[in-house]
Amino acid sequence: MINSSSAAKRARQNEKRRLRNRETKSAVRTAIKNFRVAASQSETAEVKAKFDYAIKLLDTAGSKGIYHSNTVARKKSRLTAQFNSVEQA
Repeated sequence: MINSSSAAKRARQNEKRRLRNRETKSAVRTAIKNFRVAASQSETAEVKAKFDYAIKLLDTAGSKGIYHSNTVARKKSRLTAQFNSVEQA
C-alpha cells in the first residue's frame, strides 16, 4: 500500500522502467532466436546481418543496465562462436 506521494511517484517510475526493460529484453531474445534460426539454415548473408543486429541490441541493453555486463559478454561470446562455426562451414 502506498502511503505517500513520493512512494506513489516511485511506483509509477518503477512500472515505466519495468515495461521498458521487458520490451528491450524481449527484443534481444527475439534477435538471438532469429540469428539461431538463420544460422541453422546456413544463409551466410542473412546470418551476418542478424548476428550484427543481435550484438547491437545486446550492447545497448548492457549499456543501459538492463543486463549485467558479464551476462552481455557471455551471450556475445556464445553468439560469436556460433557465428564463426557457420562461417567456416
